[in-house]
Amino acid sequence: MAGGAAVLEDGSLISRLDRGLLKLEQILALLSGIAVFSLMILAVVSVGGRNAMNAPLPGYVDWIEQIMPLIAFLGIAYVQRNGGHIRMDIFIGALRGRALWLFELISVLLILLLIAALVWGSWAHFLRSFDFAAPMWSRDSSIDIGLPIWPAKLLAPVAFAVLGLRLLLQIWAYGRALVLGLQTPVAVPLVQSAAELAAAEAGQLAGHDSGSRQE
Repeated sequence: MAGGAAVLEDGSLISRLDRGLLKLEQILALLSGIAVFSLMILAVVSVGGRNAMNAPLPGYVDWIEQIMPLIAFLGIAYVQRNGGHIRMDIFIGALRGRALWLFELISVLLILLLIAALVWGSWAHFLRSFDFAAPMWSRDSSIDIGLPIWPAKLLAPVAFAVLGLRLLLQIWAYGRALVLGLQTPVAVPLVQSAAELAAAEAGQLAGHDSGSRQE
């Protein structure tokens, strides 16, 4: 994005649903962050063990394969909610009113179609790996230490399903804004100008400084 985005809230049903879904998205984003940190720890353990005792971490590559889906998928719905994915802000910033909401609505509808296909495909891919009758419920495993692969494959349809819920909520919000002619709809990211973004960041820093002085 060229600038930043803000998501407005009020007491409406759509805003309450937005805040409820946000809690789930924040948990998934937190898990993604923990996965990044754990990957760093694994690298330190593996490199340290190889240098100190000539004994790197067994199955290091296998563990990376398990962790990467957490990093890649779990945060996408949270980023979508905050308008953090790549967008054509130069073009979008020139639109106003119903034209803007129509463009956003069409964009989100197209994304939803893609995500629906990805949910279907990734779920089918997971089912090919999962089997209650197999050892560790897995029909396939990693090459080195034999970790079951189905947990990593399950993360993709779960994360895409949460993103699908977010997209449905945004379709509702953009459609509502289009019909009612709203200027500042809730539950969708509103693109901020550079001046608005700077003012928001200044407000956050001022609040942080005042809190520090009170302590």
